[in-house]
Amino acid sequence: MAANSTQESVHLEFGDHLKVVLKNLDVGIVACDAQGNFVFFNPEAERILGVGPRNVGPAEWPATYGCYLPDMVTPYPPGQLALTLAMHGTEALHQLIFIRNELRPAGLWIDVSASPLRDNDGELCGAVVLISDVTVPENLLRSSGKDEAFLKPAPNGHESVEDGQDPLSERIAQFRTMYQQLARAVEQVGDSILITDKRGIIEYVNPAFEKVTGYSAAEVLGRKPSIMKSGEHDPTFYRDLWARLKSGQTFQGTIINRKKSGDLFWSDQTISPIKDQAGQTTHFVSVLKDMTARRKKLEQEYHLAVAREVQQRYYNSTAALPGFDIAAAAYPADQTGGDYFDFLPQPDGSLYIVVADISGHGIGSAFVMAEVRASLRAYASVMPDTCSVLNCVNRSLVASLGGNRFVTMFLGRIDPCHRSLEYASAGHEPGYLLRHSGDEPAVLASTAPPLGIFPDQEFSLAPPVSLVQGDTLVLLTDGITESMDAQECPFGAEGALSFIGCRQQCSAGELVHGLYLAARAFTGDAAQKDDMTALVCKVV
Repeated sequence: MAANSTQESVHLEFGDHLKVVLKNLDVGIVACDAQGNFVFFNPEAERILGVGPRNVGPAEWPATYGCYLPDMVTPYPPGQLALTLAMHGTEALHQLIFIRNELRPAGLWIDVSASPLRDNDGELCGAVVLISDVTVPENLLRSSGKDEAFLKPAPNGHESVEDGQDPLSERIAQFRTMYQQLARAVEQVGDSILITDKRGIIEYVNPAFEKVTGYSAAEVLGRKPSIMKSGEHDPTFYRDLWARLKSGQTFQGTIINRKKSGDLFWSDQTISPIKDQAGQTTHFVSVLKDMTARRKKLEQEYHLAVAREVQQRYYNSTAALPGFDIAAAAYPADQTGGDYFDFLPQPDGSLYIVVADISGHGIGSAFVMAEVRASLRAYASVMPDTCSVLNCVNRSLVASLGGNRFVTMFLGRIDPCHRSLEYASAGHEPGYLLRHSGDEPAVLASTAPPLGIFPDQEFSLAPPVSLVQGDTLVLLTDGITESMDAQECPFGAEGALSFIGCRQQCSAGELVHGLYLAARAFTGDAAQKDDMTALVCKVV
């Protein structure tokens, strides 16, 4: 009998300890059973949501707590909520939800991760969700509850025996169920949890900590969190952090840590003191949310935005040349593109027209495009002819690209006085000249390999082309001609020329934009896979 009492005492002691930990975490934790009834709702969850546990089913959660999709208008579908998914056995990590309700009229953003809970037999018995307030970082990006008691005395203050059951045994059984659920919650959440004693000696880490840091529990237990020091923070940072914690305050901020592998990772970290009933700090609990991927994504989006803004400044969609109506446009597949067009007026009154395609697309191609533009404009102003310009640009690109990329380019020079076109094409898509006479379109084929491959390549001109009133010159990149429909048939040059041939009365600008829309309509609902660029020159 004494042994049983001792064992129950130990269970109660550990249960109280775990319950105190979860109630004092600066991260919201909510657990439900298999039917969606809340069995745990810590104070931080209620503080974040503004609403505590309510006796409502999963279908009513979005309306009760004010859950909206990231558009901040559409109510979150109940079946897609992280906690609902976890109830059905599916882990859901880092789901972004906008919260707006009566107690949170201004709204806030939360990041939630949910995991299924299983009993000792592996059967689903509920789910747990971890809730973090990410309003500040989310708003920055877009601009540039209470614990339910499991052990309750009888309403009259006395223990009662019902159906022959021992009330103390029943309460202990209830507690054990609660303890197991809370233990599974800590073990299964997606964010790292670390508990130290008041000296900072690590006493517990959950599996997520092992996964994120690469350290096993055996490697860190008995050591201090300084094992993860990155060297990116000065000693003052850590002194201030520990001074804050020892004064009983909570620390919340971003810390750069180092994994066992030596790799750095950025964590949104909350460290809270755990106090006993006398108010004395006995432990510290730290919750680490690995923000490395999100940080890299934000950095990439920032660089893409800057690159796109700079790139868009390069594009001048029209050119002024007497007797000609000229327009062009580029439509990137990503936020930035590798297609390039340009108009370069010359001192003798002629005009260089350029359409180029850098291999690949995205930010890397955008940087190469900027280099191509700078090189071309520099040499076009000093070289005597079209071939000399291409020879110089090619040598410059061979030295800088190192064989990893190449550039196709159509470089033409229009003489408005003689109404003629001379051109050289470095591996570019054929150009086409639609004749006013109605004859078959003239094909302006490639005259040499792409730029950036052969350092000694010498470029030569194609035979000159005469231009007469009513003719239309069309230059494209393969993003238009290789657009595929659902049957994987290409839009092709035929589709482009057919579109333009039926609209000779339209301006060059209207033809350019209409050609893009026609190619996109041809592909149906498929995503745009490559940059699309068109240049149209009408002889008027």
